[in-house]
Amino acid sequence: MIRPFLVSLCWLFAAARPLSAAPVEHSLGQGLIYVRVHQLPADLPANPEGRAPACVVDLRYVEAAPATATALGAWLKFRAGPRAPVFVLVNGKTAPALLLTLRAHDPRGGIVLISAAAGLARPDLTVSATAEAERKAYDAFETGTALTTLTTDYPDKVRIDEASLNHERPAEGESDEGEASQSTQVIDAALQRAIHLHRTLVALKRL
Repeated sequence: MIRPFLVSLCWLFAAARPLSAAPVEHSLGQGLIYVRVHQLPADLPANPEGRAPACVVDLRYVEAAPATATALGAWLKFRAGPRAPVFVLVNGKTAPALLLTLRAHDPRGGIVLISAAAGLARPDLTVSATAEAERKAYDAFETGTALTTLTTDYPDKVRIDEASLNHERPAEGESDEGEASQSTQVIDAALQRAIHLHRTLVALKRL
C-alpha cells in the first residue's frame, strides 16, 4: 500500500512542477534557506542528496486543495528532521486544508509552526503582528525589498529613558530623521522569529 501511495505523490509533483521552473531558494545565512510558496507542490524545494539544510517555508496567503495538502504533509515527513528543521510560516489566509494538515504536526520531528495569529493551527510560536503589518511586510519582499531589511531592526534605535527625555526636543516643524526612518521600517515578524530560533539552535550546537 505504501509504494502505490508514494508513486502517486511522485506523479502529483511531476504534473504540478514545470520542467523549466524550479523553486527559488534565498539564503538567510548560516545554512538557513527561505522558500516563498505561491503554488503547491511546485514551489517546494527538492530533497538534496545528503543532509538537507534547515529551511523556512512560507505558506502565508497560499491556496490549496486537500490533495495538495496531503502532498505537503508527505514532503514535510521526508524533509524535516531534528537536525534539519523546517520552519513553516502560516497565517489566517493560509488555505484551511493546509492548516488542517499542519495541525497534526509533531514538533519533535523537526517541524516548527510559526504564526502571527494566536491559536491558528496550534502554532509552536506566535509572534506579535497585525494582519495589516504582516501583509505589508509580505508584499515588500514581492516588490524587491531585501530579506535582511525585513528581518533586521535598526541597531541605533533610540531608547526612551530618563536621559533621552532630558534632551532638547526639536523645534515645532522640524523633523527627526532617525525617528522618521524607524517609524517607516517594515519588519516581517514571523520570518524574523524563524531566523532568531535557527540562530539559537546553531549557537547551542543542536544543528
